[in-house]
Amino acid sequence: MNSNPTRAQPDWPPAVVAGAYQTGIVLMRNLARRGVTVSCIDCNREMPGFRTVYGRAYHCPNPDEHPRDWVDYMLQLARKLGGPAGRPVLIPSSDRFITVVADYAAELGKAFVFPQSSIAAQAILATKKRQYDVAAASRSLAVPRTKFVTSVEEIERFSAEARFPCLMKPVHFREWQRFPVGHPFLFQKVVAAESAPELKAHYLMAAGVTPDVVVQEVIQGPDTAKVVHLSCHGRDGRRLASCMVREVRTDPLYFGSPSVVVPIVDEEADDACNAFLRSLQYVGLCDIELKRDSRDGSLKMIEANPRFSITSDAALYLGLDLGWLHYLDLIGRDVATVEPEMRDFRHIVLMRDFAMFRSYLRAGLGGWKDLIGAYRPPVAFFDFDPLDWRVTAGTMVALAKLFAKAYLRPADARR
Repeated sequence: MNSNPTRAQPDWPPAVVAGAYQTGIVLMRNLARRGVTVSCIDCNREMPGFRTVYGRAYHCPNPDEHPRDWVDYMLQLARKLGGPAGRPVLIPSSDRFITVVADYAAELGKAFVFPQSSIAAQAILATKKRQYDVAAASRSLAVPRTKFVTSVEEIERFSAEARFPCLMKPVHFREWQRFPVGHPFLFQKVVAAESAPELKAHYLMAAGVTPDVVVQEVIQGPDTAKVVHLSCHGRDGRRLASCMVREVRTDPLYFGSPSVVVPIVDEEADDACNAFLRSLQYVGLCDIELKRDSRDGSLKMIEANPRFSITSDAALYLGLDLGWLHYLDLIGRDVATVEPEMRDFRHIVLMRDFAMFRSYLRAGLGGWKDLIGAYRPPVAFFDFDPLDWRVTAGTMVALAKLFAKAYLRPADARR
């Protein structure tokens, strides 16, 4: 029986979610439902967290451009939100904030509660420049051939040894947000290359803005060979909760993030991820995406996200409120481990799933009946919450525009 508290007491500290994207809103919602006073921060006022009903959003400086200003702002915010309840709990939902918290951990640790002993490990995992080396060194998780490159010459040396197709990724996802409007890599997380010349051409297209990138061999197999491990680890080294989901569809096709997942049990993947995080003495929330290579059946890591992620929301529907367990652990409560309540459902990210429909239809991976079939109950949605009406209304408008642009244009325009 789960003996953990189900509601926050009035004298418990508030929580600050660093990041006002929908991921941060979901984390805010889960904590607010438990009675925690919660707010969020972001440097972009256009983020939906500034419209959520679950707590106030604060507009902060951009930590990438003005880290010292961001720290000063956060110290002032801690004084404003703190009081008799003590230091606010700080939970990042974006890699941008993990990095700056790690850089100023000693100073911020006097004003906020967060896993200071593990923030350096989280910062390593937040950048693709280091996470693959760390995973390979742990001997717990296999990784595909991966190289951090900074020049055309290094691209050519990698290509001479690599087995194609290969991928190219930014060190941080947000780095490719700096491309000018119309650039083919703008807002992309990854681009694929079928040959060495194509990979070199991709690098030359990116090098003017981001000469430092990660290149990697593709793990062969369909999207359904990918799984995600979701977990929360406590300050005493125990794993407080974990579960696994399998990807059904992704955006973009083959190399993207999951748009539909279903719960599964995979003991091999679970053991490997647990051993990896234990080797780092990891504390906090983590999402690890893996894939079974169809050539030999081996399990390889795609990437790790050291924070509450979009897919982390699926754990809630298995009885694992990961954000709440993390909050309880950080404020010093004795947290009992929680096992997932296995049940059948599909967890859907609407904005991703609508965006990928045409790709799946063109690839012959199913018809409209198959695509829509995923929406039959039981189903849970990441980005649809009628109680958060302002945010949901914005999502519905965006979905309508996306659908109209892709499917309702005149036939001549489509051709």
